[in-house]
Amino acid sequence: MTFHKAEFGDWGARAALMIAALMLMGAPAHAQQLPHSLRDALLGHKGQGEARRAPAPPVARYVSETGGAFVFDQAAPRPLIKFDNSAEIWVLQAQPASRGDVIYRNDLGEPVLRVTKLGGIILFTDDAPMGAAVALSGRAQSIQPPAMLSFNVFVQRVRIATARASRAAQRDIEFATVQDVRPETSVLAADTATIVAEAFERMARKGDRSLISGIARVLLAEGHKPSASLKDGALTITYSPEQGLAGRPSSKRIIKVINR
Repeated sequence: MTFHKAEFGDWGARAALMIAALMLMGAPAHAQQLPHSLRDALLGHKGQGEARRAPAPPVARYVSETGGAFVFDQAAPRPLIKFDNSAEIWVLQAQPASRGDVIYRNDLGEPVLRVTKLGGIILFTDDAPMGAAVALSGRAQSIQPPAMLSFNVFVQRVRIATARASRAAQRDIEFATVQDVRPETSVLAADTATIVAEAFERMARKGDRSLISGIARVLLAEGHKPSASLKDGALTITYSPEQGLAGRPSSKRIIKVINR
């Protein structure tokens, strides 16, 4: 692999990120004991006569009745959610719903969370499309990324993403930046690479490896609107620094493009 690096002021020197696949071991999953009050969490109260419960911390960890756990960050500029078994941070859009509830949707418009008027939370996933009750586990640290990355950390993040994508596709995948990556765009560019890896791994787990095995290059391009396109074996992912963390497509949107 080859990177061109001068001083930090020249951090954005164009890096042709040609990285060989690396075998990486995932972090061990931490088993969580499911709270016994999931029905109460779903309804938002413990009994007919009990008043609205105290609000949850702005950044908190939750466990669903299906066993999955996640961090919901409402202190960030846009609501964020990150599941324990994934490196992807999802940016959500709040939408008012009936009975005073609020639905949080992903960039495809799909419901991810429903927060009831009384404070209960329902989680929607591919495995639980009708919703699963969620219980508060405790406070958590913000999942909002830092403002910028050092050159070395950026290179490491993209190297890891490249290795993951290559392993999922069972072939070497070349990652390349179309424009110079600057300190102020480093976080979003690296995060975009991570989301591509998440998309590749999800497709491989579902048996769609044949679709990603035809992709030879991933191009990370800066633009005004987040998007994804696939042409002649090159997957181009456009990220928009103007929109912050919301300025890159989610893994689900990338998968949708690859599946066309």
